[in-house]
Amino acid sequence: MHRLLLAALLLALAACGSGGGGSSQGPTTPAPPTAGVADINLLFMGNSHTQYHFVPDQVATMVRAARPGRSVAVTLAPGSMFLDEHAVNPGTTELLDHRRWSFVVLQAQRYSSSGLFSYPIGAAVELARKARASGGVPVMFPEWPRRSVNETQRIFDLHVSIARAEPACVAPVPQAWDLSLARHPTLFLHDDDGNHSNPRGAFLAALVIATTITGVPPDTLPTLPIDGGDADQQAMLRRIAAETVLAYNPRQYCPADPL
Repeated sequence: MHRLLLAALLLALAACGSGGGGSSQGPTTPAPPTAGVADINLLFMGNSHTQYHFVPDQVATMVRAARPGRSVAVTLAPGSMFLDEHAVNPGTTELLDHRRWSFVVLQAQRYSSSGLFSYPIGAAVELARKARASGGVPVMFPEWPRRSVNETQRIFDLHVSIARAEPACVAPVPQAWDLSLARHPTLFLHDDDGNHSNPRGAFLAALVIATTITGVPPDTLPTLPIDGGDADQQAMLRRIAAETVLAYNPRQYCPADPL
């Protein structure tokens, strides 16, 4: 009997505790996001259109040239995925939830190659919201049109619809490609598959995105040590990008966001 009473007393004391266990304190406050590692912290997510020829690294190089004296760090979200896949990918959500960003570049919204179907934009809108929650400005990266396919406006309008639902900048990448191909038809921008970019195409896309981020006219940038063509070709593409952003303001749907 004495042993039973002692055991009951010990159980009661254990239930009371002395400093508070995990559940007795109620829900805990989430840790704040970790500060960025540089003055300007860029996060890219997308699929092979982002990864071909290292578009994120090219953008970072251009931002450094446009913002001398400021450090720039770039991170690529894991995987080659559409945005609706990134939205539920643990590696991507970990980056958005626990790191602070300056700009978050979003590429790979699904769209119908035939133009006959519509895909939901809810995941892209949610990613743009999470980008803002992390302190970053969301930047939509519409892909260039496929070779000989008239789809620039459709692709661009799709990304504008996301920016209307959640304020975001929209980089006029497809318009820059159209203008370059019209002005310089022998300066090819597509890879052999007619879908992905070659180094010059990636360079042009990066110019438009970097200008969207910094506001610095691309034709004021110097020749850069990037595989984007020789000095003359880089200069031609800088002029194309400069003309494009004047005609299609990339900040139209994010006018209040800082450069």
